[in-house]
Amino acid sequence: MSQAPALARRLAAFVYEGVLLFGVVMIAGLLYSLVTQQRHAIEGRIGMMVYLFVVLGVYFTWFWTHGGQTVAMKAWHIRLRTANDAPVTMRRAWGRYLLAWLWFLPASAAVYSAGLHSKAAIAAAMLAGVLAYAALAWLRPDRQFWHDVVCGTRLVDHKPPLPAKAKSRA
Repeated sequence: MSQAPALARRLAAFVYEGVLLFGVVMIAGLLYSLVTQQRHAIEGRIGMMVYLFVVLGVYFTWFWTHGGQTVAMKAWHIRLRTANDAPVTMRRAWGRYLLAWLWFLPASAAVYSAGLHSKAAIAAAMLAGVLAYAALAWLRPDRQFWHDVVCGTRLVDHKPPLPAKAKSRA
């Protein structure tokens, strides 16, 4: 069994995923606002958050169960597999999605309990939390993230095969 892709590469894919998700969230938010006729951001805020949580869950679980790669994971040649190298099931993908919120929940709880309101302080706390969670992978010999270990999944290198035309030139 191979080790996980380098932590820097996984974090780069994480950041790229965030950029791509900005568009997903914007379109989903627009659809929610149109369907519910939301006129103010405060109105229906909880409904919008639940809806976006589900939309993101559908996004991730669909990609993870259909090839094991989101768009960002494809760009960085990373694939999600089970611990025994099988494709990921929908149940396992949803479990991973829910547990992956461990990236953000401790820092969010710290921000809330400290009563932080400054955008800079919140951003710094969230960044520190994400980096601390990522660093926990160094405690494992296989360098997998803890939510993957609990879910029985793992991230692996996945270099797509070269097309036949490119192979003949190489």
